Amino acid sequence: MNKDSKIFVAGHRGLVGSAIVRNLESKGYKNIVKRTHKELDLTDQAAVREFFDKEKPEVVVLAAAKVGGINANNTHPADFAYENMQIQCNVIHEAHLHNVEKLLFLGSTCIYPRLAPQPIPENALLTGALEPTNEAYAIAKISGMQMCKYFKRQYGDNFISCMPTNLYGPNDNFELSGSHVMPAMIRKFHEAKENKAPFVELWGTGSPLREFLYVDDMADACVFLLENYDGEEHVNIGTGVEVTIKELAELIKKTVGYEGDIHWNTEMPDGMPRKLVDVTKLHDLGWTHKVNLEEGVKLAYDWFRENYLNARM
Repeated sequence: MNKDSKIFVAGHRGLVGSAIVRNLESKGYKNIVKRTHKELDLTDQAAVREFFDKEKPEVVVLAAAKVGGINANNTHPADFAYENMQIQCNVIHEAHLHNVEKLLFLGSTCIYPRLAPQPIPENALLTGALEPTNEAYAIAKISGMQMCKYFKRQYGDNFISCMPTNLYGPNDNFELSGSHVMPAMIRKFHEAKENKAPFVELWGTGSPLREFLYVDDMADACVFLLENYDGEEHVNIGTGVEVTIKELAELIKKTVGYEGDIHWNTEMPDGMPRKLVDVTKLHDLGWTHKVNLEEGVKLAYDWFRENYLNARM
C-alpha cells in the first residue's frame, strides 16, 4: 500500500472497522472509502458489484459482520450463518473480479475447536469440534478465511486473513441481549452504580479463561499486516495474556466504582472453557500489543460514560 491507495473499509462504523479507519488515518492514509449499511447492503450481490464497478478500490478491509455474544449466537444461528456468508462471498468475489491489490479478512478466534490446545496455534484450525454456542458464526468465519486462501492459491490474489481475540473499546455494542462479555459488564456495573442497585447478575460460573485485546491495538496489528504480510496462512492477533471472567468482573467493578455484590447465574452457559491464542507468529513478524487490560478497561469505560446517550444499546 501507499498513502494514496484507495482503501475500502467494510464495516467502518463498528468496533473493528472504526478502529482500523482511525489507525489508517493516523498513519497518513488519505483515500479511505466508507459506506453505511443504508448506503450499501453487503448481503446484496448486485449492489456490491455496482459499488466495486464504480469505486474500484485498490485495497479492501473486510471488517463488516453480524456479531453478538453467546445469547445472540444461540438464538439466531441461521441469521449469523447466512448473513456473514453472504457478506463474505459478495465482497471477496468482487475483490477478485476487480483485481483488488490486497484484501484483509477479519475472522474470530471462535473458529478454533472448543478443546483446542492452549495457547491456540494457527494450525489448530479444523482439528476438532467447535463450541456449540457459536458454531454458526464460527463456520461462516472459517468459510471466509478459507475462501481467501483458495483465491490466493488458485488465482494468486493477495488475500490475507487475521484472527483477532476478544476485542473491546470505542464503538462497542452495549446491548445486553446481544453484546459480548466486556461491554455487557461495563454497562451492567455502570447502571447498577447509577441506580444504587444492591447487586449485579452475571452469567455462568466466572471460571472460563479469556484473552482481551484493546481494539486500537487490534487495528494497529491489522495495518501492520497489510503493510508487511502476504502469506497464505492466517495470523492470530492477541496479547498472549488471559484472565478468568470473574477476575474481569472484579476489575470492571473496581474501575466503575460500583460497591454492590456480584451474583453469578450458574444456570446460564459459560461458553468455551478457555480461549487464548498463540501470538508467536505475530511477534516474530515484529508486532506486539501496547495497551494492558487495566488501562484498556479504563479507556473503554471512559468512552462509554462520555457516549452513553449515543452508544449502541
